[in-house]
Amino acid sequence: MDFRFSDDHQALLHTVREFCDRHVKPAAAQIDREARFPRELVDQMAQLGLMGIEVPAELGGAELDSVAYVLAMEEISAACASTGVIMSVNNSLVCDPLRKFGTAEQRATWLPPLATGDKLGCFMLSEPEAGSDAAAQRTLAVRDGDEYVINGVKNWITNGPQADVGVLLCMTDPGLGHRGITAFVVDMHAPGVTRAPKDDKLGIRGSHSCQIQFDDHRVPATQRLGDEGAGFKVAMATLDGGRIGIAAQALGIGRAAFEFARDYALERKTFGKRIIDHQAIAFMLADMDVELDAARLLTLRAASLKAAGQRHSRESAMAKLMAAEVANKVAKNAIQVLGGNGYVTEYPVERYYRDAKITEIYEGTSEIQRIVIAAALSRP
Repeated sequence: MDFRFSDDHQALLHTVREFCDRHVKPAAAQIDREARFPRELVDQMAQLGLMGIEVPAELGGAELDSVAYVLAMEEISAACASTGVIMSVNNSLVCDPLRKFGTAEQRATWLPPLATGDKLGCFMLSEPEAGSDAAAQRTLAVRDGDEYVINGVKNWITNGPQADVGVLLCMTDPGLGHRGITAFVVDMHAPGVTRAPKDDKLGIRGSHSCQIQFDDHRVPATQRLGDEGAGFKVAMATLDGGRIGIAAQALGIGRAAFEFARDYALERKTFGKRIIDHQAIAFMLADMDVELDAARLLTLRAASLKAAGQRHSRESAMAKLMAAEVANKVAKNAIQVLGGNGYVTEYPVERYYRDAKITEIYEGTSEIQRIVIAAALSRP
């Protein structure tokens, strides 16, 4: 197996690291403290091609692959996890299903403004009674001539307060269960769309989410994404790719926590020597390094399979499960390395700890990832 990155990957990595060092990392603490949506960073990411990494060039994208996406996501998320997930949703959960399931007209209409940053996207699957049980949709779309009339509520929608475009999953035939779900691409500024105030969250506070209500919202049938009743397939395929993005986000958070703890341990002294020279601390840091590298390899494997057009459901679930749990462990132990300094906001590790938790929850909890992996084991 060749672990070398291509020239395009290396160039992207250099560009993103420079951008993060100059613009993202210096703003991260304030973004978190103020729970401020980083509009200026989103605009700059769009200028660098990071809002449509896998979108074809003729549609305004960077026309790179899933490995490039992982490399960029890890770097952005290491600098600011809030900024990272804004980028992730636009790429994985909006551009990707439009690219895979959209008609030529839909792709030409919606992808250029999303990829160039003129518009921001969101993905609307979860509901108050349908989180991990994605098939328990209650939002209903009823056909009325050349339109669908949509009523219902969606919960925890990342980018929801700012989104211009949304990929929406809802029931068109409740009697068919998950086979009655249909996907649409919707204009978030059209009549019948109401956004609740943004959620007040533990972590990723600069990435805003909210509840969104649809009241007799009319969507042209031409904005149906895929066939009627094929929405569950659209959602699951989208989440397979989205989990790679969240794995990369978790890697970034974990790496930032590890690097800060390592550097602190190299300078801080107790009992007459650096704390890294105490075996308890050295072994803790060694475990962090090993587990992050293992999670990174799983994530790159999943991205490589996706880039090659191969099935990657199991591998994406494994990457997200491992990366999310490692990020949480590393961030927790980074606080322990810093001791009292790790518990105060003067140092960033408490933010990494708060940011890491969500990676075990959204785009499929760790428990759901284990279900996906176990189901793959049961197939011949």
